[in-house]
Parts: sequence; C-alpha cells; structure tokens
Amino acid sequence: MARDYTARCLAVSPMGSCWLVAGMILLAAQGIMAQKVRVEEELEAYPTESIDLRCQFIDGGGRTKLTQVSWIWEPIDGQRDNIAVFHPIYGQSFPNLSFKDRVVFLHNSLENPSIRISNLKMADAGRYTCEYATYPSGNEQGTTTLVMLAKPKNSAKVLTVRAGSKSVVVAQCEAADGKPAATITWLASVEGNHSTSMTNGPDGTVTVRSEYRLDPTPADNGREVTCKVNQRTQDRPWMYPVTLSVEYPPSVSIEGYDDNWYIGRSDAVLTCLANANPPPTTVTWTMASGSLPDTVMVDGNKLMVRKVDNAVNATFICEVKNKHGASRQQVTAIVIEALEDPSSAGVVVGAVISSLLALLLCIALIAVLLTRSRRQQRGGYPSSGDSIATGSGGSNGGDYGNKACLLFSGAGNNSNPNGTGANNNGPIYMYREGCDATGTLTEKGNDYHPHHLHHPSIGVPAHDILLSAEMDEAERRKFQLDESMEEDEEQYNRFGGVRGGGKMLPPAYHIRRGHGCEEEMDMYLDDDMESQRDGSVISRTAIYV
Repeated sequence: MARDYTARCLAVSPMGSCWLVAGMILLAAQGIMAQKVRVEEELEAYPTESIDLRCQFIDGGGRTKLTQVSWIWEPIDGQRDNIAVFHPIYGQSFPNLSFKDRVVFLHNSLENPSIRISNLKMADAGRYTCEYATYPSGNEQGTTTLVMLAKPKNSAKVLTVRAGSKSVVVAQCEAADGKPAATITWLASVEGNHSTSMTNGPDGTVTVRSEYRLDPTPADNGREVTCKVNQRTQDRPWMYPVTLSVEYPPSVSIEGYDDNWYIGRSDAVLTCLANANPPPTTVTWTMASGSLPDTVMVDGNKLMVRKVDNAVNATFICEVKNKHGASRQQVTAIVIEALEDPSSAGVVVGAVISSLLALLLCIALIAVLLTRSRRQQRGGYPSSGDSIATGSGGSNGGDYGNKACLLFSGAGNNSNPNGTGANNNGPIYMYREGCDATGTLTEKGNDYHPHHLHHPSIGVPAHDILLSAEMDEAERRKFQLDESMEEDEEQYNRFGGVRGGGKMLPPAYHIRRGHGCEEEMDMYLDDDMESQRDGSVISRTAIYV
C-alpha cells in the first residue's frame, strides 16, 4: 500500500514533498509491524462492575525470551503503580493494596497475562499498561485506557416562595455524582432564568446543580417548570416537571346576591370565596350595622338567611385570613316587597282569559240577535192571517173577492183609510168580505180576525204575514218597533210618501188591477209573496213598522 501511494504521489506532486509523506507512512507501518504486545485501546465500565483487561505477546520469529509481565496503573500523568506481576518461577504478586483481592490473572501464562478487576470504583479510572521484560529486545508494552462512567442521580424540587417583586429561586434541579458531567436545561411557560454550577467529587465524578429564578406572582402559583438532564450514560434525556408554590395573602369575593331579596324569601344565601395560598385559616361574617340577626345562620364560608325580612336590609362583610395577611369584601342587600305567587298569578291570568272569551261569546250572541231582529223588521212580521198589502190614502182597490187588503195609516191613533190622525207606529189592517162592483174596498177597523186563505197558485195555506195593531208591550219590545221608527221613516222617504193632512204619508202598495178583484189578487200573490222555510209567506215589497 505504501508503494502504491508513493507511485501516485510521484505522478502528481513535486519530488521533495512526495518523498517526505512517503517516508512517514513507511515509518508508521514499521511501527505497527514491530508492535508485539496486543491490548484494547479503551474500555468503559461502571462502578461495582467487573472488567477484563486483555494482553497478549506476539513473537513473529520466536527468538524473544520472556522473563516476566507486569500491569501498571497510571491514575494521573506521572504516577505509576504496579497492581499485578507474574513470574514463571516466582508466581503472582499484587503489590498495590487498593487492588488487593480485586485483581486476578485469567491465565497463568506469560504469553497471555490477562487480568480481571472486580468491584470497580470510580477511582479505578486511568491507563493500564501491560509490560513485558524480554531478552534480548528489552521491555515491550501495550496500554489500555479505562474510562469509568457514572450515571448521575437526578432530582428536582420546588421551593415555596412568597409573591413579590424580588427575583427568587423557585425550583432546583441536580444531577449528582455523574461522569462525565451532565448538562441541565429548563422548559418553562413562565418568564424566568436559570443558573448552573458544578462540583467535582473525590472519585472523579461531577455534581451539576441548576436553579430556576423568577419574580413570583399569585398567578404563577400552580404553574409547571420542567428540568431536563442529558448525560452520556442515559439512553434518553431525563425530564422532571415541578409545580411552583407561590404563597400570597387572600383576595375575597362574595357571590349569591341576586337583587331579589323579597320579604318572606327563604332561600337567600351568600358565599364568601377566597383565593389564598396557603388556604384561609379563618372566615368571619359580620354586618356593618352590628351583630347578625337571628334569621341569619353562618356555615363556614356561607351565610344563609332563614327568612328575609327588614332585619337583613343591611351590608354584610366577609373577612378572610391566612398567615400572610387578611382581606375583606362586602355586599349590600336591599329588601323589597314580596312578589306575587307565580301560581296565583297563573290563576289570575287564566281567569282573565276566560272572562275575555266569555265576553267575546256574549258579544257574538248579541250581534246575532240584533242582526236577526233587524232582518225581521225589514222583511215583515209573520202573522196568523193571510192578508195582502194594498195602498192607502183614498186609493180604490179592485174586486178582490174574499181576500183581505192591507192599508197603512200615516198618522193618528184611530185608523182610517185617509191616513189622518196621529201616528200609531203600527199597520192598520183593512179588510172586507168582498169587493163591490166598482172595486171599492169596504173597510173595517182593527178588529180583524185572520182568515186562512187558499190560493190555487200557492198550494199551501198562507200563514199570518200581517201583524195586528193591538200587539202587547212584550211583542213590541221583542221586535223593537219603537227603536226602528227612524229606519222606517227613511224607508218611507226612499219609496216616496204621499202627502196627506200636511204630513208625509207612507207610500201605497200598488197592486196591479185587472177586471176583477180575484184576478188582481192572483197576480199580486204570484209577484209579491215569498214562501219561507218555516212555511210562512211574506211580502217582498211591504215595509213593516
């Protein structure tokens, strides 16, 4: 390999530098070839464990004579101690007392003088040299470096502090007796800083300590910071969270007052809430105007009112104490008049609704009755007779046979065919047993007795369509005759009345005349009369007052 490198160097490099590099490579190769003691360069171990230090002499030509072999320990530079010696004649020897009973030879042979060290200590770290005394070449040796490792003892703790503006240590983390030294970092959600220190132990271990500092506030109480330790002997970082403990005096609030303390209420409660660390030692309820009334009961941080009255119309004070101080809060209760029972209010509402419904029903019923009465007034009053209306004011009717004729009187209490006299507010019925040769109507007063008439064109007997003028007071009220006078007068004016005696008389009901009374009546019944559902017949044109 050296020859190949020399050839490449001569091809690409100047002559001087190339020969220098090649010479160094050859010397290193010769040194390797000349090494006759084979050992391991470095070993790692932990306290209380055991370790084997191997050593072997290699003699290529077999011309070297081995005299004895020794293991030399160098804990520090410049210090050499024999810990084990093997002589083929004199045997084994362990001159260092610190390794006595902990070191043994694995093979009783000069060619393979390997040893085992048990119950290792941190102080056992250092360089171990296997050295041969040979003839004729002299001493031959090989060195193994023993590295002692120690897993640190990790721990973290919180320090209880009081809230304030001064920066203090709130948490500590430590990696003790480790080798090599550990590194410590912090993971925190609160603003702070940390400092780290290291202490070397007598056995070569190192203890690392770190402190986390901040300006503590009550809000920092209960928050977490995490200590993170990294070290060579650990498979993964060691992490430990700690919860901060910040103490502070109480802060107080009162809950439960709802501005609805009415006289007679029995479920009024006030609750005194305190935020403090450590927890409050005492909670005291007082009243600004004096001692608490008998209607008030205190249970811990609760003030309960058995029954609200004017005695609790006052200011209540809650005071809380802990070892760092005291704090108080107050609330003023205002007593109002008793509220109406919601159940009785529901009854009242139901009664009002029922009354309104009943009132609406009555109004609807009255409206129906009024409408029906108005229709009866305008459509005619049924009667037991079957008289037929005719005109008034001296007009001559035709020959109607035994049919009755109706004549309205415009005024007068005494009915007459001329319509004179005071108004009697009702119809006058004029009838006779027949018509004379000229068609003149023979009149008779209000002693009319209804007759049941049968007309061939109707097919059923006509019921009374005319009312007697001699109606009693009950019937008048029933049909509201007096109240409808204004409507009647309007109807008279609409149809066009005939003047008689200086006053407007009701219009005559004109019946078409023929050659005889019977013929005229037939035509009149066909055109004017209308059958009703109850079997009665009324006039389409007659106006009843």
